[in-house]
Amino acid sequence: MTASASDRFLRTGVFLAPFHALDENPTLAIERDLELVEHLDRLNYHEAWIGEHHSGGFEIIACPEMFIAAAAQRTRTIRLGTGVVSLPYHHPFTLSSRMMQLDHMTRGRAMFGVGPGSLIYDAEKIGLKAADQRRRMAESLDCIVELMHGKVVNKKTDWFTLNQAQLQLQSYSHPAMEMAVACSRSPVGAVASGKHGIGMISIGGTNDEALVAHAKNWSIHEEAAAGAGIKPDRSKWRITTFAHVAETREKARADMAYGLANFAKYFTDVATFPIIPAGIKDPVDYLIDNGVAAIGTPDDCIRHFERLWQGSAGGFGAVLLLAHNWADWEATKRSYELMARYVHPHFQRKSNHLRHTSYDDATAKHATAGAESAAAVLGEIERYNTAKGIKPVGKAW
Repeated sequence: MTASASDRFLRTGVFLAPFHALDENPTLAIERDLELVEHLDRLNYHEAWIGEHHSGGFEIIACPEMFIAAAAQRTRTIRLGTGVVSLPYHHPFTLSSRMMQLDHMTRGRAMFGVGPGSLIYDAEKIGLKAADQRRRMAESLDCIVELMHGKVVNKKTDWFTLNQAQLQLQSYSHPAMEMAVACSRSPVGAVASGKHGIGMISIGGTNDEALVAHAKNWSIHEEAAAGAGIKPDRSKWRITTFAHVAETREKARADMAYGLANFAKYFTDVATFPIIPAGIKDPVDYLIDNGVAAIGTPDDCIRHFERLWQGSAGGFGAVLLLAHNWADWEATKRSYELMARYVHPHFQRKSNHLRHTSYDDATAKHATAGAESAAAVLGEIERYNTAKGIKPVGKAW
């Protein structure tokens, strides 16, 4: 059942690959990513998911757990997830052990996001065939879920062995560390997340076709959960999208001159699919008109998020902004602030509703209540003057 506008609560966050242009100082770029998470924490964003990539030159965080450990020391409340760890690249026992340590170090703020690995160049460099990635993710996840719940696991595959394996730490989070599976057009992530009753992160765009695919994958998630005797929970479903806002549409569009071209070139040259097809004259128009991104004012962003909500065919739990660096640092920070101030309240139980009700109530009573208050004040002045023998000399104003 779709939540009404007055009771729905859409959590907010970022999916931080990250994307950094090739001419930018990598040390400072990583530091700026940490500063971004600090900024989001101050603005009361709920989540930040950090990616794992090892090639291509643009997405330069190789170890999300390391980044999360540092970010946790610099933030207060924002939750920090691996977005995502590529399971075929790691032995499930040692990976689970590291994540359990992170659960303790972050006092339960860390989340365990997993996937098969998105960059084929990473897999190629370690001799992993693309055809094996999703199978290996499923094999690993089956074991990891058991390990993260403190169970003893025995398993032998063509790429790992678990022999009476059991983690030495019990989870800090209760009953266990939150987990999620990345899901694009393939149903593999939907099946895996549903089977284990964990979260699903939908990636791969938000045009009309993509929204239909995301909703279909959630249906697959529900079917897999039902088969496992698990009640599906839409609050565990996250959808990623693009957005940049400014005070005016003109300013938001002008901000794109900073980094959109580099971003689009990377997705054309290296990444899995081009974000902007060849031959597009105005990339900003294309992104907006096709529902890929909100580029404009907070009101434009509200309409974009509302479209995602309707396209989910029942609602979802969190919207994650794919951090993109299309604008310079100051404009980027301002965009996140404007969204926090003017977009988020619309989707978080209409959090200004009671304020408006109170304001309207006071406005309706202003004429009568104001007159009564003025009369009361005047009466007190007259009583005081009479007691002191002071003759009135006229109105105060």
